[in-house]
Amino acid sequence: MKRAGVIGGGAWGTALAQVCARAGLETVLWAREPEVVAAVNAHHENRLFLPGVALDAGVRASHDFVDLARSEFVLAVAPAQHLRATLAAFAGAMQPGLPVVLCAKGIEQGTLKLMTQVLAEAAPAARPAVLSGPSFAGEVARGLPTAITLACPDAELGWSLAEAIATPAFRPYLAGDMVGAEAGGAVKNVLAIACGVVEGRGLGRSAHAALITRGFSELTRIAVALGGEAETVAGLCGLGDLVLTCSSPQSRNMSVGLALGRGESLEAALAGKLSVAEGVAAAPAVRALARSLGVDAPICEATAAILAGEIGVDQAIEGLLARPLREEG
Repeated sequence: MKRAGVIGGGAWGTALAQVCARAGLETVLWAREPEVVAAVNAHHENRLFLPGVALDAGVRASHDFVDLARSEFVLAVAPAQHLRATLAAFAGAMQPGLPVVLCAKGIEQGTLKLMTQVLAEAAPAARPAVLSGPSFAGEVARGLPTAITLACPDAELGWSLAEAIATPAFRPYLAGDMVGAEAGGAVKNVLAIACGVVEGRGLGRSAHAALITRGFSELTRIAVALGGEAETVAGLCGLGDLVLTCSSPQSRNMSVGLALGRGESLEAALAGKLSVAEGVAAAPAVRALARSLGVDAPICEATAAILAGEIGVDQAIEGLLARPLREEG
């Protein structure tokens, strides 16, 4: 593989375009914003979403899907709630059988579908894969060491994709379980908001560790109920991503939770943020999905209720601490 396309000119899409270029691929970054396209092509920098990071000269930006037509694979990095519309717009320029690697983390509101299901409906001729794992865009773009999960049911295609994007600082680990990889990426964003609330409320490191651990149990139950494998979410795309996004204010989702825990409104927590905190949109979908699957997910339930304004932070905390004692698992 010699040519890659990246759909989505935000921080993560730009970082992945940088990865592709460093791997020696001819790389086209599709962005919706004209100012992103102009800045990448003229100054080799995404000044809107990833300022201060010099991009490889091999990254070329465009706002025309036709420019992705020669790509041998595409990384789809549009936000989860906009992925269906973006893929539908791209489908006209897509070659049949094109590998599309889904990099958005979330569950579609309303339909409660995973991104692979959205891809199957919006661009049924595509060959799916999922990229997920502990990764901050700025660190990846600057070439800091990162390991991620690349899930693909077609092992031969998976190896081809892994070899195409791998660099000494960007290591894909292969898996066959796309459902587990997707579930891990979607649920961890909701749990990151909850961890931010714990930090913002000053509840201490013990509470923080407990929430990550019990949250991981919820994540695993949801993944398995969807048909994923517990082994998958015990790896980079589940536990690894959860630890990262629940442990640093660099996480957009955790930063929202921090603000809520300190008493700010959701509107204030989101004000001025250009990048999307996927957990805010994912929370009601994860809650509805867990209910439909009959999965007990009290932390996700409480987080969704806080975001919806149904209960306050203190009420949510009291409710979780008042739950009946049970065996661990």
